[in-house]
Amino acid sequence: MNNANPMNNAKGVVNCSVYKAGAKQSEIGIDGISDALAEEGTFVWLGLVEPDRELMLKVQQEFCLHDLAVEDAELAHQQPKVEEYGDSIFVALRTVLLVDQDIRHGETHVFVGPRFVITVRHGDSDGYAAVRHRAEQSPEKLSRGPGVVLYMLIDFIVDHYQPCIDALQHRFQQLEKELFRDSPPASNLKDFYHLRNELLKLHGSALPLTDICSQLLRFHGEIIPKESRIYYRDIMDHVARVTKTADRLQEMINYAMQVSLAQVTIRQNEVVKKLAGWGAILALPTMVFSLYGMNFKYMPELEWKWGYPVAVLLTVACGAFLFRRLRRAGWL
Repeated sequence: MNNANPMNNAKGVVNCSVYKAGAKQSEIGIDGISDALAEEGTFVWLGLVEPDRELMLKVQQEFCLHDLAVEDAELAHQQPKVEEYGDSIFVALRTVLLVDQDIRHGETHVFVGPRFVITVRHGDSDGYAAVRHRAEQSPEKLSRGPGVVLYMLIDFIVDHYQPCIDALQHRFQQLEKELFRDSPPASNLKDFYHLRNELLKLHGSALPLTDICSQLLRFHGEIIPKESRIYYRDIMDHVARVTKTADRLQEMINYAMQVSLAQVTIRQNEVVKKLAGWGAILALPTMVFSLYGMNFKYMPELEWKWGYPVAVLLTVACGAFLFRRLRRAGWL
């Protein structure tokens, strides 16, 4: 078999290899796929990254892929799902990538048939060179065919969910500490809101995998051999752990948001109480001085030499009394 692979350096093509009996035979170009599939006992593993229309049409021709599946793989922005097209299946998966505590999202679409596996990556995600290397180091598993490769791909994607959940938990703990400070930042509620949105997006990527694995186990025995089904159950356990952690974290975030809203209300009440207290204190001199501003003809104390200082002292004394009482009541 020809080892030349001129198309593997083309835009969008990451790797195209032929496997037989659990061992890698060679790397080939797109044009050599038909010849490779014609050889008995082989299967082809093709990796693509954001391929253009021309490349996808060529891949479709080589593997006889269904039009609808190819259209989904081109457009991206697909919900996680598994679709059956004749003797092959199309699986859409959401990927995550943690970069400096920032979660980036992408998609991977996988075409799986009895003799081939095609991965199409969109957006931010780790490459699958590590998965390919791991598979090639396990010839016994790889000899079971494309179903095992699909498991390794899904398992690799699921393994990236847990670090993202851990990062979100760490961010929540930091925000929670800020929440119970004497003067929590005003942006706290906004930070909790963004954190919840990220968590919901991650949860929405992981949760459908349970249904996807269940469908693969029940309806696609010709692609998923019986001896490989236990691995898919293991993926379901990992997904369940991630989603349960996400559910608990979401509940805690909701409680924290309620506490943050309550703190905003409490701070507003404190401001209102202070304003009301000072308003009561200022109301007294306002009333007294307004009284003296009225045009009464007879005001006895106006002729008394101590009238002014006594009025001022009484006003100050009453104001001080009110201030003390309000201070004790916690209004000032």
